[in-house]
Amino acid sequence: MFGKSTGARPHRMELCRVACVPWVTPFARAQPKVSAMSDPHLTERYSSVARVFHWLIVALIIVQFAIAWTMPEIERNTRPEGMVGWHLTIGLLILLTALARLFWRASHKPPPPPRGLAPALKLLSRATHIGLYALLIVLPLMGWINASARGWAVKLFGFVPLPALVPSGSAIGRQMGDIHATTAIVLLVVIGLHVAGAAYHALVLRDRTLQRMI
Repeated sequence: MFGKSTGARPHRMELCRVACVPWVTPFARAQPKVSAMSDPHLTERYSSVARVFHWLIVALIIVQFAIAWTMPEIERNTRPEGMVGWHLTIGLLILLTALARLFWRASHKPPPPPRGLAPALKLLSRATHIGLYALLIVLPLMGWINASARGWAVKLFGFVPLPALVPSGSAIGRQMGDIHATTAIVLLVVIGLHVAGAAYHALVLRDRTLQRMI
């Protein structure tokens, strides 16, 4: 029924080349322009200590905001007990961990940014990091000042007493409560920028910037 072809059969490798090229070419074009082979900086990771500090702060921030959103409203007669006491403790831990990480970073140079990264992105990344460090230090200090103004005995883990930063009844200290709440929202915005930057490196640039902190 079907006549036999008189031409020579194509070689199997030739058939594979013809069939696969239309599919392989777009995929190849979609590969990242920056790789560990072209940029040795991407093979450098943050030190294990820096990674521990980073993810410890992440965990503490998640716990802190969960407590802040579920603890009772702080009023004139509120005492630093229960969830409020834990809010103070976690805030102090964030402060201590952020300071420790800052000192570690000052004495241990972090990996350089990827080569070819736009100057505007480098500037935004640096500004975001500076903002994060500043907020992670200033925000707990604001809470500590407000607690001191309320006459609370600030204690780490509930039994390690810490000095009051302002006198009890301080007007400035009491105002720190509202400023503290507003600054917490600013911290969330800056964290959002930081996460968006990590996602941009992973999903758009597809370099190994994110892997350096894992």
